[in-house]
Amino acid sequence: MRIIQTSNAPAAIGPYSQAVVVGNILFTSGQIPLRADGTLVEGDIKVQTAQVLSNLKAIIEEAGADLSRVIKTTVFLKNLDDFVAMNGVYAQAFGSHTPARSTVQVAKLPRDVLVEIETIVSLAKD
Repeated sequence: MRIIQTSNAPAAIGPYSQAVVVGNILFTSGQIPLRADGTLVEGDIKVQTAQVLSNLKAIIEEAGADLSRVIKTTVFLKNLDDFVAMNGVYAQAFGSHTPARSTVQVAKLPRDVLVEIETIVSLAKD
């Protein structure tokens, strides 16, 4: 097992890692819309989703991959009514790559943000 840590994404705000590699699989912790310096990005679901995806991209790149290697995402939304707006930003970030995805509405997220996303990524060279 290998721990992934980058200063290009916010440090963990608890007893966990930004990501962990097991074999050829990278598991990222859920990312919320914090800047790399740990400050919260305020704004609507589009702004927050863009920051979350930027954080994930930085972590995934630190592990030697990119968003095209994402196998699965789990999206946690404070309000499922934000799905369409979140999905537009998400689709733009992933382009033609369409990993498997689950999206759920949750009662509350850390720092009362609107969105959190975690990923599972293949590091294997096909």
